[in-house]
Amino acid sequence: METDLVSIDGLEDLKKALDWADTVVIGAGAGLSTSAGFLYDGERFEKYFGDFGQKYGFYDMYSGGFYPYKNLNEKWAFWSRNIFINRYMKAPKPVYEKLYELVKDKNYFVLTTNVDHCFQKAGFDKDRLFYTQGDYGLFQCSEPCHDKTYDNEKLVRKMLEAQGFEVGEDLTLPEGETAKMEVPSELIPRCPVCGKPMEMNLRADATFVEDIGWYKASQRFTDFLEKVDGENVLFLELGVGFNTPSIIKYNFWQMAEGYDKAVYACINKGETLIPPQLSSRSIAVDADIGEVLNQL
Repeated sequence: METDLVSIDGLEDLKKALDWADTVVIGAGAGLSTSAGFLYDGERFEKYFGDFGQKYGFYDMYSGGFYPYKNLNEKWAFWSRNIFINRYMKAPKPVYEKLYELVKDKNYFVLTTNVDHCFQKAGFDKDRLFYTQGDYGLFQCSEPCHDKTYDNEKLVRKMLEAQGFEVGEDLTLPEGETAKMEVPSELIPRCPVCGKPMEMNLRADATFVEDIGWYKASQRFTDFLEKVDGENVLFLELGVGFNTPSIIKYNFWQMAEGYDKAVYACINKGETLIPPQLSSRSIAVDADIGEVLNQL
């Protein structure tokens, strides 16, 4: 049965800009993953962290990530669940896949502050991605004593199994069972160099490790931008707020203004902003990103 499409201001201009563009530079923030169903509270939190919420009185994953747990065993019980559902599970809605279908035949590059690797899971070329703020799939030394990172999937799965979960495409518990809220001490990740506890490779403070992969991605992005100056370039900003605007938003404004042929487009429900200097070549779409991609 057909349904009426929601009228979205700016949609036709965005379609024209995508047709016009030889190159699409995507800047993605948390709003894109939120649109894809990666919510940190509500039913999703209750499903995987209801026991933590009842015990400690927090009701979203972000708060749980900063909670001062009584020991590392409990901390990594929380974090192993958090890592798995936000890094190794598919997003509930195919928003990233639809974005990929839209740009796969273009010359594209992605700059993102997201750490969930949804782009790679959706089919984007890993050599066209720059994750500036880290990766849920990597550990680093908490000190840090060296600048290397370590893949964590195998250890995370072991932590989840130790809590009683059956680990597949989702986390499930045998009927009538409840999850343990601690992991065995032998599964606590420790630095192979100095022996101190490992941490997530997430930019939370000055201890964040920018490893060799981070620097290579940064250089690829710089090289890409130099090569496309002079082409028809669409700077497509998706779900970027004002927590860290200097990484994507302000950069996109500056580059769009400086390039000979560039259009800046911002899709963000309730938080679009066009700078005066770009008013003649910008598109603001105040709507859910998933709905916009559906109609595109």
